[in-house]
Amino acid sequence: MSTTSATMQRTPSYSGIIWKATLILIPLVTLGVLLWLRNVEMNALRRRTVSSYGTVPPFQLTNQNGQPFGSPQLTGKIWIADFVYTTCPGPCPMISSRMGELQKPLEKTDVHLVSFSVDPDKDTPEVLRHYAERLQAEPGRWDFLTGPKSVIYKLSHDGFKLAISDGRDAQGIPVHSTRVVLVDRHGQIRGYYDATEADAVTKLVADTNHLLREQPQ
Repeated sequence: MSTTSATMQRTPSYSGIIWKATLILIPLVTLGVLLWLRNVEMNALRRRTVSSYGTVPPFQLTNQNGQPFGSPQLTGKIWIADFVYTTCPGPCPMISSRMGELQKPLEKTDVHLVSFSVDPDKDTPEVLRHYAERLQAEPGRWDFLTGPKSVIYKLSHDGFKLAISDGRDAQGIPVHSTRVVLVDRHGQIRGYYDATEADAVTKLVADTNHLLREQPQ
């Protein structure tokens, strides 16, 4: 074999080098595009306005520790609310999971989380306390409320403008909204977010951060 032929066999071809470089660059370019799109999405969310949908009326209920909890404890705070119940066979686990996901990105703020039980006869403070423990709810940051059913249902329907039923006209189980509600420091409802949607947490965190800038502590 000639020296020239041996050299050609040992030297990678130009096309081979291009192919290997392409294989390396494709994932890098893809990652860069995804990061750019994510940045564009977050900038768009930060720039969008947060509307107002009315005021949450005053209320007083009982939390998972058996302590009174209501409007006085939320005065001057930004807070996020949902309606669930501990034996829910439907969307409640997802709703509560979404609420749990909010704890980390909002941990350095004074934003409060509030979960209202729509089955207060069964969801006693003790039951709600165990539910909170399973969700690893941060004490003092996330409260689970129970109380008179009439008060909770009126608050959901008339205060938060959310659909709700005790189930007597359907399957015998409570039927409630899957939406999570953002409330500002003045008690104004500023947003609704369907917890079953994949981007619910992203939108909610963006709007909450918007309110934190608009209404600093």
